[in-house]
Amino acid sequence: MGSLLTVWWVWLCAALALAVVEVIAPASIFLGFALGALGMVVVVAVSGITNTSALLALFAGLSLAAWIALKIAFKNQSSGARVVTKDINEN
Repeated sequence: MGSLLTVWWVWLCAALALAVVEVIAPASIFLGFALGALGMVVVVAVSGITNTSALLALFAGLSLAAWIALKIAFKNQSSGARVVTKDINEN
């Protein structure tokens, strides 16, 4: 398992899988993990980190940073629910 984490295309496949899960599941948490895995593609391709613990800790940090950035970027979006205060059938 540890040697698979040092291959860049494994992280790319994980990012794609998590992005697909984000589209299928109605939760907005998987996109942060997908962006974290996409960041790991660059980290693994550029650096020579082979320590499994360091790679997983870096993935967790990148995912958290991506999730926080997404929350800040999309904080003004509401659920689209409309609160009705006046009934149109009342005169």
